[in-house]
Amino acid sequence: MPYNERQQLLGELWSSVALLKTREEIKNFFRDLLSETEELMLARRIHIARLLLEGKSYEYIRENMHTSYVTIAGVHRWLHRGSERYKGMLKGIEEELKKQSRIKEKRRNQRTPFTFEWLKKRYPLHFLLFNLLDRS
Repeated sequence: MPYNERQQLLGELWSSVALLKTREEIKNFFRDLLSETEELMLARRIHIARLLLEGKSYEYIRENMHTSYVTIAGVHRWLHRGSERYKGMLKGIEEELKKQSRIKEKRRNQRTPFTFEWLKKRYPLHFLLFNLLDRS
């Protein structure tokens, strides 16, 4: 494929992605665009990059991710070509995952009967002062 045509096609892809505003839109776009295997391959590469940035060895990653040294080396090269950009992006991913984990934990606590959060939600007038403090 000629270089100009390839650049035009890639430009259309990046413009399409840039138009997506919510996490749900992005997820649906890639679910429609990629096969399940392709989605998983991309997710695994990002996870391998996170492990490399944490200082994990190739052997550790190979054993835990059940992947080849060639894949790990490819991700390592990708990571160091744009090192600072990817480190920033991966830190952002890490923060987002922690945020989602806290939200899930909070929801789990709210649904668990007889926890303090559950009681506050179940009997809001009894916990009016706590609820007012939580909102501020």
